[in-house]
Amino acid sequence: MTETNIGLMSGQERSHWIRLRTLILLRWIAIGGQISAIAVAQGFYNLQLNLGLCYFAIGVSIVGNLVAMFVFPENKRLSEFENFLTVLFDLMQLSFLLYLTGGLNNPFAILVLGPVTISANMMRLRSTLIIGGTAIILVTLMAEFHVPLRTAQGFVLRIPDVFVFGNWTAIIIAVLFLGAYSYRISSEMRSMSDALAATQLALSREQKLTDLGGVIAAAAHELGTPLATIKLASAELIEELEDRPDLCVDAALIREQADRCRDILRDMGRAGKDDLHLRQAPLSTVVHEAAEPHMHRGKFIHFEEGPDEGGGFQQPTVLRKPEIIHGLRNLVQNAVDYSRANVWVESSWTDDDITLRIYDDGAGYPSQMLGRIGDPFVRQGRVDSDRKTRPEYEGMGLGLFIAKTLLERTGAKLHFANGSDPSQSISIHSDRQGAVVEVYWPRQKIDAIEGENAVPLGRNQPIEI
Repeated sequence: MTETNIGLMSGQERSHWIRLRTLILLRWIAIGGQISAIAVAQGFYNLQLNLGLCYFAIGVSIVGNLVAMFVFPENKRLSEFENFLTVLFDLMQLSFLLYLTGGLNNPFAILVLGPVTISANMMRLRSTLIIGGTAIILVTLMAEFHVPLRTAQGFVLRIPDVFVFGNWTAIIIAVLFLGAYSYRISSEMRSMSDALAATQLALSREQKLTDLGGVIAAAAHELGTPLATIKLASAELIEELEDRPDLCVDAALIREQADRCRDILRDMGRAGKDDLHLRQAPLSTVVHEAAEPHMHRGKFIHFEEGPDEGGGFQQPTVLRKPEIIHGLRNLVQNAVDYSRANVWVESSWTDDDITLRIYDDGAGYPSQMLGRIGDPFVRQGRVDSDRKTRPEYEGMGLGLFIAKTLLERTGAKLHFANGSDPSQSISIHSDRQGAVVEVYWPRQKIDAIEGENAVPLGRNQPIEI
């Protein structure tokens, strides 16, 4: 497991944690409301309540809050299990108060939804189900077992049974609906947050690699002249020291090492030091650079490029953005991962647009997943043959999400389809019946020669140290 995946999982774990002070504040608000409700019921409506037990229940919450405030630091964050115990305690305390004050005859019974909603927003599915199930059980019990509300004259205040049943039904439905709704929304928000963090990390890494390439090119350019001088001086020393074999050998070693440095720098790159030259490249160069890490993985990657109708013969020079390179690299990786033997990368252009299509000869995207491709943490379904040939591979959909997000930042539009689908609009060759990804840019968005994004080229400026 890579460090990136470990960090991402750690982020997902901590995304469920919440500050203790937040729950303490919410509990103080609930305590204030409970005390006010009891005071109004007794002072204004003269209801007979078991004040001892009522204030005992409220006092337990107060003591719990005070202990949490003075024992734990202000920046304390509760783990999943600690959150679960805290919310479960609040649910039990509220249910006990409702039991003492009429059960479902008490209009404040609707507040049972509070702990359920909180658990659905910040806990995992298992904890949310336990909290929701506990709430349903307690509400059901309160419908039959509770201390009745009495007036000062001793009359019992209760609503008709049909309304008790209605209250019970409404609360149960609300628990199920609000719990499921809140959990689903918060889960998607957490997934999107984690996926965007992973996207930013991937982009940052690609940017560092691009910057490193500029540094290497600058070093190759700047060191060429002094190395040539060293080689020339060492050659002259060899001629002058012919009568001194011991020193002549040292001079020859200097020349040999200068040649070695020259060869190393030639391999590292010969581009000019000015990073402006690294910001643009022909379309085919950018595509090959993106696919290069997957060229030797046992699959054949075929490159095709050419103009569409209305396009010039000369291929466009495009911006060499990290977003474009990393996004295309993820798309090629996905095609290589799921192909049987071949992947095709087809580039085309006109005077108005640039289009890139990536095909493979695999089983294609699962038809039920086509509408969700690009969502984070969505596992792609796999056919049985794919599971047998590559049982260790488990896609999470994160790679396609990163690719889609990064490419859309550059102005691209992505379309996913299957080559075997006769209803799709992309032109497909008969041997390319697997997954298809089409990436389309308006040409002015990434053209490095013309338009608003044109890269100005100038003289290289010497590095000042």
